[in-house]
Amino acid sequence: MIESMTGYGHAEANADGLRATAEIRSVNNRFAEISVKLPRQFSSREQEAKDLIRKELQRGKISATLLIEREMQANLPIRVKPEIVKSYTTLLENVRSASGIMEPVKMEHLLRFSEIFESNAETPDAEVAEWQVITDALTAAIAAIKDMRRKEGLELKKDFVKRLTYIGETLERVEKLSIETLAATRDRLRDKVKDLLTDESVISRERLEMEILLLADKMDITEECVRFRSHNKFFLEALESEEPSGRKLNFLMQEQGREANTIASKSQNAEIAHLVVSLKEELEKMREQIQNIE
Repeated sequence: MIESMTGYGHAEANADGLRATAEIRSVNNRFAEISVKLPRQFSSREQEAKDLIRKELQRGKISATLLIEREMQANLPIRVKPEIVKSYTTLLENVRSASGIMEPVKMEHLLRFSEIFESNAETPDAEVAEWQVITDALTAAIAAIKDMRRKEGLELKKDFVKRLTYIGETLERVEKLSIETLAATRDRLRDKVKDLLTDESVISRERLEMEILLLADKMDITEECVRFRSHNKFFLEALESEEPSGRKLNFLMQEQGREANTIASKSQNAEIAHLVVSLKEELEKMREQIQNIE
């Protein structure tokens, strides 16, 4: 199943008062070019996020933005750092003693030092939990963009099948006209040569037939039509492949273009030339669309 390289995905994930948001966009590109914007505290995890994206999206210029916030800041779990409290208490006692102040150290004095408290959000376990919520959101956003890319790929597939059907039908007309043209050309050549050669000793009938066959062979497009039809078959098979097939489709399109050019150069029939032009127009439309397939 082919996928488009153009898509958009958005998702949120929630857990333990945390809310992560992931937004991911992609446009066509020859290779995978991934950029990720993360909260500053997770900048070291950038490669990890890129690897997660690259695992699912093999081609395209992809940009992702990841955010995280706490839904209820007032309810953050707080714990006291006993060792810091003791240090500040000793410090204040020393200041009181050195300054001759009689007032004892009180709670409000200690509360002025924010360092005596620690939010669980600052612990290693909290960072792991936050990153898990972020990756959950990113995973969901990747699934969303893949779904969109698949849907667009399905529409592209329908269009390709329609165009390939037209190309196949046109190719049959070209081949039929070519057979008729070859037969008529052989007869015309024989008649012209007979009129020109009054003395049969100048050239033998066998040599004449051989020259006519050689000339007709240069005009024969049977092999080109067979190869063209084979490329169409492989193209349809690639559309059904579970693997990314954008590069393969592009290669087949180039081969189809070469066959069309060869048919055009060999053709001595105006109607065939006109049909080949329409073939090349369809191929060009398909070529433009293939640039957006993963």
